[in-house]
Formats: sequence, structure tokens, C-alpha cells
Amino acid sequence: MQKDHRKPARRTSHQINRLRASALATLGTLLLGASITSFFDNQNPTPTPHHTPHGGIAPRNNPTPNPGDIIDPPRAIDPFMQKGLRWLADAQHKDGGWGAGSYAKQDQRDPHAVTVDPGTTAFTAMALLRAGYNPLKGEYSENLRRALDYLLTTVETYKEDGPRISDVTGTQPQRKLGEFVDVSLCAQFFGRVLPTLADAPTLKARVEKALDKCVRKIENSQKEDGSWNHGGWAPVLQSSMANNALEIAQENGRAVNDSVLERSREYQKGNYDASTKSYRADAGAGVELYANSSGQRAAAKETKRAKDIVVAAKQQGKLRDEDDVTTENLVKAGVSPKEASKLARAFDQNRAAVEKLDDEQMLSGFGNNGGEEFLSYMLSSESLVVTGGEDWRKWNDKMHTRLEKIQNGDGSWSGHHCITSPVFCTAAVILCLTADRDAEMLRLTSGKGGTTGTVQ
Repeated sequence: MQKDHRKPARRTSHQINRLRASALATLGTLLLGASITSFFDNQNPTPTPHHTPHGGIAPRNNPTPNPGDIIDPPRAIDPFMQKGLRWLADAQHKDGGWGAGSYAKQDQRDPHAVTVDPGTTAFTAMALLRAGYNPLKGEYSENLRRALDYLLTTVETYKEDGPRISDVTGTQPQRKLGEFVDVSLCAQFFGRVLPTLADAPTLKARVEKALDKCVRKIENSQKEDGSWNHGGWAPVLQSSMANNALEIAQENGRAVNDSVLERSREYQKGNYDASTKSYRADAGAGVELYANSSGQRAAAKETKRAKDIVVAAKQQGKLRDEDDVTTENLVKAGVSPKEASKLARAFDQNRAAVEKLDDEQMLSGFGNNGGEEFLSYMLSSESLVVTGGEDWRKWNDKMHTRLEKIQNGDGSWSGHHCITSPVFCTAAVILCLTADRDAEMLRLTSGKGGTTGTVQ
């Protein structure tokens, strides 16, 4: 075929104007499309994580993420989960609170027939928040504003001294997790809602003050062994909730006593039996699932820290590609021997806990599902989001399949022992299945969260 060597004809001013008009029309269409997309995104909001070039999520302050640890973009909210969220919203009381009910009346399943309590309110509000909504916008913004107002009023008006934030006692979470669990749950909610309040400075200041008050109560109620084993059937879970609350507060820039957090992590590590490569269940009512998930969660940030250091050392040529996370290799990477030993220990314990998740007998917990089982699943989800990689994908798929099958017809989930409350159980399931939407918060490493050591 003969080539056409003719020069392109020069365009007239009329043609140029038509092209400009066409380009502007195209741009307008794109902008309109973006606006429409944004509108619908706000109806089913998704978090805005920091995406890596690989399409996954990397922590904001880790410039060289380990490709194997990257978290996929958040999974969409499935219709069965939307049904659960709607059920939770409808279960809210007029004063903005939710209740799990009394342990003395475990057969009471009507969410409006129980007394409101701050722990269950905070836990349920966290579920709506993690699903992508916040107090300032979105379908459930009104629910979250009312819940926040209830919790702020509760904490602000209660006395400064002592480990409690209200006089409500005998709730199912208190009897089974620990009598002071409300303050840890409230602290977690305050810490998680803070980043959404940048456009509401007065409200943000109130939340910060309330969070600080909760942190002081948590710190002052820690036992000498690093636990918060105050009553409860499975207090190891209360200890895990307190540990998580302090980590979240610290990542929000609030003052947290490093030694308290360090003792808490050491307590969880102390429940690990190296000879059997499993966590002792005596602090968890004899149920290995509770101890395993609590230990896994407490070791997650140090595990991530250890992996990040080894990856960086490989990139710098200090370690070989096949080198694993060990005390020796962390020292080669520049970590002090004491810190290297601590991080390697956390890594080994976390790896053992993750391997246990394949044990169906361990996963069955007490033998059937109660709120403690759902809470344990949530802790494992959070831990796997922190450490990332294929383990998270596998676990997330398993939980979606497992939990959808046992959903009640009305959209809720309920327990068959101990914490039977459908409000608490439904919130725990939603939190478990949406942990990846909290990836940026969970994976933050401020320099203190599990990173107290110094690279030499």
C-alpha cells in the first residue's frame, strides 16, 4: 500500500472552536460522571486508604512495604452484611445507646427490651464506623451522632476516679469479658471516630478529652502482671480490648504510658507455651480460641515491625532474600539484641497463632457460637490485617462464608451461650468482616506502637 505523504490540512478557526467545544463537553461529562460516582460512593461509603502501585494498601509511614504483606483494597459490603447494618440501626434506643442486656436474662433477644449500656453502644457504633460511615455524613450518620452524644455525656458526667464510666453493671459483656470492659470499648470508639471529626473542631476536642479520661482509667486499673483480669469468665479478652484501646489512643497522638502498654503485651506473650506452640487457655475460661486470638492481636504490631525491618535490611543488602525473621537476623539488620529478641518472639508467637486458625476444633471455641467466639474472630481479623498477605485473604474468605451461613433471618446474629445478645454478636460479626476497611488505622506505626526499640 502506498503511503500518503500529504501534510495534514490546516484547521480553520471554526474547526478549532468546534474541537475546543467538544473537548470541553467531554471534560464536563467526565466531571459529571465523577460527581455522580462520588454521590453514590457517599451512599455506600468506602474508606480512602493509601493505595500502593500494586493496588493494595500500604501503611502511610512505610515507604517500602513488603509486597507479601500488602492488603487488597477493601472488600465490598455484601448484601447480607447490609442487612445486618440495617438491623443494628433499627435496634438503637432513642437516647442513642444500644444494650446487650443482663446476664440474668440471656433469653431476652428484643434489643429494645434491654437496658442501654456504654460498652455495647461503643462496640456497635464501631461497627457502623468501620463499615464506612461517620457522624458527619452517610446513611447512618444520625445513628453515629446520637451514639457519640450518648457516650460523651456518659463519660463526661461520670467521676474521674475509678475504673468505671457508668453505674450500669451486670451486663453480658461485663459478666463474660470483664467488669471494666466498657471503658476499653469506649476508648476504642473515641479513638476510631477522632479522624472523622477534622471538620468539627469543638466536637473533636470533646472526644479527645473523653478519650484521655478513658485512657487514665485503663492505665490505673492494670494489674501488676500486665492484665486487666478483673472478673469475667474470659478476662483475657478484656485484657486484649484494653491493649487495643491504648494502641489506638497512642496512634491518635494521645498520651499513653509506654510501660503500661509494654506490660500488657508481655502479659499476652506470657500466655504462650513454646513447648506446645500454643497459647494457654486458663485465662480464657479454658477455651483456646480466646487466648489464641488475644495473643495474636497483641503480637500483631511487633510482628509487622519485625517483618518490615527484615524487608528493609534485604533491600539494603544486609540480609539475603531467603533470610527469615530471627533474633540473629534482626541484629544483623541493626536492631539492639534486647529489642531483636522481643520482636522475634512476637513474630514466632504470631506465626503459631495464625497456623492455629486452620484447626477447626480450635475455631469452634466453646463448642458453639457465643459473643466471645465472634469477638475472637474479630481480633484475628484485625491481627491479620496488620500483618497482611495471603493469610488475611484466606481468613477473610473463610469468615464471609462461615458467618453468612449462620445469620438470622432478620439480619442479626445471636449467641448460643454466655453473650447471647444479638446486638453484641451482630456488631462483632460486622467488625470481623470489615476489618480491612480499618487497615490504615490498624497498621499505623507511630514509632511507639510495638516499635519501642531503636534500629542502630
